[in-house]
Amino acid sequence: MIVGCVTEIKTEEYRVGLTPESVTALVEGGHTVLIQAGAGEGSHYFDQDYAAAGAQVVTTAEEVWARAELLCKVKEPQESEFALMRPDQVLFTYLHLAVAPVVAKAMLDAGVIGVAYETVRRADGSLPLLAPMSEVAGRMAVEIGTHYLKRPGPGRGLLLGGVPGAPPGHVLVIGSGNVGANAVRIAVGLGARVTVASIAEEQLRALDREYQGRVETILSSPKAIADRIRTADLVIGAVLVEGERAPVVVTREMVRSMPAGSVIVDVAVDQGGCIETTRATDHSAPTYVDEGVIHYAVPNMPGAVPRTSSRVLAGLTLPYALRIANLGIAEAARRDPSLAGGVNLWRGKVTHSAVARALGYDFVPLSEAMGT
Repeated sequence: MIVGCVTEIKTEEYRVGLTPESVTALVEGGHTVLIQAGAGEGSHYFDQDYAAAGAQVVTTAEEVWARAELLCKVKEPQESEFALMRPDQVLFTYLHLAVAPVVAKAMLDAGVIGVAYETVRRADGSLPLLAPMSEVAGRMAVEIGTHYLKRPGPGRGLLLGGVPGAPPGHVLVIGSGNVGANAVRIAVGLGARVTVASIAEEQLRALDREYQGRVETILSSPKAIADRIRTADLVIGAVLVEGERAPVVVTREMVRSMPAGSVIVDVAVDQGGCIETTRATDHSAPTYVDEGVIHYAVPNMPGAVPRTSSRVLAGLTLPYALRIANLGIAEAARRDPSLAGGVNLWRGKVTHSAVARALGYDFVPLSEAMGT
């Protein structure tokens, strides 16, 4: 199979879909790999590294799109790429289609097969290709919050961990999955006062055991969040519903009750955000102030640490990419239910129920769409 990788063109996106290590594995498997010149430079992987691994380095993105049967990316196709998509081409990338109706329509019209990293699901319910970027984003969220709490700027001028004689700041983490758990880890390490709100009782119990009472755990409800948010210096939104728009769990009124100069980092923004005052930003202008609170809402947060992100993402997506390349997408999906869960679109049909529900399309089971 011909496998391709292009330069990401989303604003300030420096990750790359394949690393030289990935290329080596694909080439050793008998596949041809096309890399757009410069595709890995943002992650400090260079053309000579890809060539040494066995890739064909080509000049333009158009050539990669035209020849590749499987395209391994990081982010959803951008508008300028819509015309480059081909029927039956497999796009393997983060899609987040529930909040991207224009992208979904373009992909459906083109007849491509869209396999979304974020909905590949194992039998135990885990999301193996979403988890690494969630871990990165969770850890980054606290770092970002500490930065914007400082002066100069509209921040409160607060050192999150405090010092003797001055109390630590209060971090409210809403959600206890991969993003939330990693945010808690960093916040506790800095010495902050940490509260976690979640509806996942077992995850709360696990956090309570791990931190031995150093973290306040509460069952999430509007009142519980409203009570805690009034004293929060940093709020991290970490709510996920697979394939669907994130539910709004923090209202504008709650945001208004926060201390002036406090910070919100809404990691759920790539699924629409879980805070009413959230609107998507990008790395070139990542923040805005609403209701006196600094908001950071960049959908591709891990793009700011592309070397780390690309390495872990490409390593985890490689087994699935090899499966698709070796067997073809139809047979690979038949044999691997977790990969089948990642197939959101199949030749003009929506094959993920949550995505169909969010976008208002008819849901077609994948087996039916494939004609089996």
